[in-house]
Amino acid sequence: MEARVETFEDRIRSWESEYLWEPAARSYPARRREPEQDSPLRTPFQRDRDRIVHSKAFRRLKHKTQVFVAPEGDHYRTRLTHTLEACFISRTVARALGLNEDLTEAVGLGHDLGHPPFGHIGEEVLDEELQRHGMRFRHNEHSLRVVEVLARDGRGLNLTEQVRDGILNHTGPGKPETLEGRVVRIVDRVAYINHDIDDAVRAGIISEGDLPAAQIELLGETGAARIDLLVRDMVERSRAEGDIAQSEEVGGAMLRLRKFMFDRVYLGQEARAEQERARVALRTLFEHYLDHLDEVPATDAEAGTVQRVTDYLAGMTDRFCLSTYERLVGSK
Repeated sequence: MEARVETFEDRIRSWESEYLWEPAARSYPARRREPEQDSPLRTPFQRDRDRIVHSKAFRRLKHKTQVFVAPEGDHYRTRLTHTLEACFISRTVARALGLNEDLTEAVGLGHDLGHPPFGHIGEEVLDEELQRHGMRFRHNEHSLRVVEVLARDGRGLNLTEQVRDGILNHTGPGKPETLEGRVVRIVDRVAYINHDIDDAVRAGIISEGDLPAAQIELLGETGAARIDLLVRDMVERSRAEGDIAQSEEVGGAMLRLRKFMFDRVYLGQEARAEQERARVALRTLFEHYLDHLDEVPATDAEAGTVQRVTDYLAGMTDRFCLSTYERLVGSK
């Protein structure tokens, strides 16, 4: 009788059974809306990762702002570099805790696919416009819409349930069902708070002396030192509590530093003055496309007028949005 050949799935299941932390997510079986045959060479979460990275929405992240509108300097972060930094920090945490790195990576790479142009200001403007129509805009919800509906010309990516859940709940009131998703939820903040401080100081919006002294003294003088401390704190507390957690002292200091960044940088006076053109551009284009729906691609045939316009604007990069606005104003 011919012996059964061990498959890739067999080896992954065996390895995960031996080495993963008990509450970690297992790679098999794949839980997708549309069942499909597994790859003989990649886990289901690796396939999700690859679909995300090869999507148009992922490529557009390189021209979407993190803090600044279409920055001229080469060294400022973009939504893409933030995504990569958050992803790799999350993998470090996942490996240290014995979690599923493939799942963590897929969630990390996909969490901001639905972020509109112009960072926090872009999200704020779209939300204000949608409220006039009895709707809301949340970038985490739109990220899920991108992977479920809009990607691949309206076919969606058919990602696993765990990755979709992690993308949706990386921010907002919900809590990811997996530990891997919870890692990304915290690390997203760890990454953007610290690298945005670096960019804001470089741009002259704040100085290092403006940073809250108590939090800097506790967390560290440099971004690298703060990230290292925050990661070590996460790993230690998570092991002790059996869930993804931060200590009250370190986690509280991070949240206070985050509030400082929102008050002074993301939504501060300097940022709002610099981003006024972004507000005007988005609002003008929103109203224009409501009246000229024939100019808007129908990626989702079932979407109503407002949703269709929102999908189009949220997918724009900073410079495409600004150049489209300038052409529109110039033509008038």
